[in-house]
Amino acid sequence: MNVDLPGAIDRLGPSAARPAAGRRRPAPARFRPGARRLLAAGFGLLVGLFCVLLGPAAPASAHAALVASDPASDTIVPDAPNKVTLTFSESVQLISGKIQVLAPDGSRADQGEPQANGNTVVIPLRTGGGRGTYLVSYRVVSADSHPVAGSLTYSVGATSTPPTENGAAESVDPVVRALIPVGKYLGYTGLVLLIGPVLVLALLWPHRLSRSGPARLVWSGVGLVLGSTVLAIWLQAPYTTGSGLFDVTGADLRDVLGSTFGAVMLVRLGVVVAAALLLRPLLSGEGGGSKADLALLGVLGVAALATWPLTGHPTASPVAGVSVVVDTIHLGSMAVWLGGLVMLAGFLLRLADERELGAILPIWSRWAATAVAALLIAGSVQALIEVASFEGLFGSTYGRLILAKIALAAVVMAMASYSRRLVRDRRAESGPGRLRRVVIAELAVTAVVLGVTAALVQIAPPRTATAADGGAASTTISQTVANDSASLQVDVFPATVGNNSLHLYAYTLDNKPLPVVEWTATAALPSKGIEPIEVPLLRITDFHAIGDVALPAAGDWTLKFTLRTSEIDQSTLTMTVKIS
Repeated sequence: MNVDLPGAIDRLGPSAARPAAGRRRPAPARFRPGARRLLAAGFGLLVGLFCVLLGPAAPASAHAALVASDPASDTIVPDAPNKVTLTFSESVQLISGKIQVLAPDGSRADQGEPQANGNTVVIPLRTGGGRGTYLVSYRVVSADSHPVAGSLTYSVGATSTPPTENGAAESVDPVVRALIPVGKYLGYTGLVLLIGPVLVLALLWPHRLSRSGPARLVWSGVGLVLGSTVLAIWLQAPYTTGSGLFDVTGADLRDVLGSTFGAVMLVRLGVVVAAALLLRPLLSGEGGGSKADLALLGVLGVAALATWPLTGHPTASPVAGVSVVVDTIHLGSMAVWLGGLVMLAGFLLRLADERELGAILPIWSRWAATAVAALLIAGSVQALIEVASFEGLFGSTYGRLILAKIALAAVVMAMASYSRRLVRDRRAESGPGRLRRVVIAELAVTAVVLGVTAALVQIAPPRTATAADGGAASTTISQTVANDSASLQVDVFPATVGNNSLHLYAYTLDNKPLPVVEWTATAALPSKGIEPIEVPLLRITDFHAIGDVALPAAGDWTLKFTLRTSEIDQSTLTMTVKIS
């Protein structure tokens, strides 16, 4: 819509500024006691929301999950591997010094630097590792900028007491964890105070009104966005390393600025500073800014909005490009709608006269309807991508927060509908006061919506939990059985109904490889009347054999192994394996 509304308002002529004969010009609406109470309630709500965000919070959930490793967790391998491979549910970035492999004696078994390629991390190991249990600990950054920490063990030859972890996978400092959603909330608030007011000033603001109040609002938005961005860069350092808020070193900040997260934050800072330079003519009212400047401001605004999804869940989405675009639309619609409401409640409904409001409100009503429609559609698409199922919607914290956000949005929609009806009816007896009170109530509820949104970005979406569960479902059961002459390690994978692979390793009682001449094995499920099934085995080395067997039912299967070690010597060992 190409409408020069400020010019149109000015062209209403002297009659717009002078009251007609015998009529008294309506005085601009002033703050009434009820409106003051509503403003105080809104301010109290914001303060209360900050207190909630600053209060005790649950541990931040990692947004990537370890889905596989080689060697697999809790397994026994016959020979020491030359590397450990970790596979995650999404791409990850390394944190310097936060990945290590400890040998059974507690010494470092890794050598050189780990390498990350997409969702895979490879840790090179020293040659000639001894027998026993090894500990792998890791801390990496997922694609959506959240740290992922954990550990696993594997054994070479036989199990032993695992070494003690020395702090490579620290938890998140509680102060840092609490400040992160606060910083995000400040950033969202800054967007609201920046984008919506600028749009109103450029296209709807009457020239006769002073711009000093809206200018202070916009500069506050610029300051909040810049301040929250700097805070985010600082917090990302202890968030990823697990250190305290004031334990950040120069090297930590360099690592953050050298990461994808840091690059996006620097782009945001540059874009907002460039936009601030172009805003000066618009905010001062000196010509209102040229059309080229306004077009460039629009481009910079879109670029700034895109930096939020580029450091959040959308980048790790199965359809990352779609998610980034949808989230940008969602965020921009929110900023236009709420920022416009702030301008209406704070300035236009209080300062503009009846003729000016008659021209402004119908146009704003159409803008608001478009922004709300875009907000709902984009939010629905993003929720479908992240939640993925009804079970995820109702059975996860993320899903329940989505439902709470929907309920709050429904309340706001009802208020917005009532506001539009007031604008259409233009009831002279109600004046702008009633509309202003409704708008203030809308802002109070949407302040809570912003708080829910700030919490959502810190919680792992259900699709991440699904990926983690999928990785956990493919498990290897490793057991060791022994008699008076031999020890046998048995690995069963994936220990579920259907085809299963068996790896058998034979050792002497003093944990030395035991040469086996002939291997035989059977599998039976007596509880369901399944007689012993012969398992074909292939001899790989003197003490290692493999085989495959189809297990048709879940339950506690009895595996029986016979190891012939010479023409006259053999050992029979029996074990029970739970198949799910």
